[in-house]
Amino acid sequence: MSDLSLQRVGPTYGGSGTASPFRGDITGAQCITNAHGQLCEASRGQNLFMATAIVTAPVVFTTAAGTGGPLIWNGSTNKLVSVLKVGYGVTTVSTVAAALGLTGNTGQTSAPTSTTAIDSRANLYLGGPASAATPYRVGTPTNAGGFFIPFGALHTGALTVDNTGMYWVDIAGAITAPPNSWVSVAASATATTTVVQVTMIWEELPFLT
Repeated sequence: MSDLSLQRVGPTYGGSGTASPFRGDITGAQCITNAHGQLCEASRGQNLFMATAIVTAPVVFTTAAGTGGPLIWNGSTNKLVSVLKVGYGVTTVSTVAAALGLTGNTGQTSAPTSTTAIDSRANLYLGGPASAATPYRVGTPTNAGGFFIPFGALHTGALTVDNTGMYWVDIAGAITAPPNSWVSVAASATATTTVVQVTMIWEELPFLT
């Protein structure tokens, strides 16, 4: 026989009568609910940031000059940059087919050279402080990208046929840029004539040595 009282959810108490911070049912089983969006806690904690770059002809990841974008340089001493999501929309097609993806490297003890200003940046807690990391549209890091993780394709077909729509990719924190490193969008080959708008969303976490 079903006992509806077992479905009550409230504070869970230990044998000593102290309350647990976890909610539980009447039997003491922990209850979990997806009460908020995936990024809500990071956003309301003012640790969630975005940057959008409008890039012409994204360069191949093995070339340092003109890498981007966005190109995020972690010049802080006490933060980790954790990449969560990337979105992009193509506005002018490429004459060179290529994959679009993420790259990065270490050894960046000062800001990249030949940088251009980021087109848009924000703390996603509106009015929150600026990020510890610095986003650029493009720049030239000390070392070229040391890896490449593709997340999308740049086609040579007509824009109305091959490249319509906006694309969002969940990186899920798989890439972490510690102090004196950088992470950026790049291509598998220099995507001549492409114009693409790319947004990167990242969380900044404490760097614990």
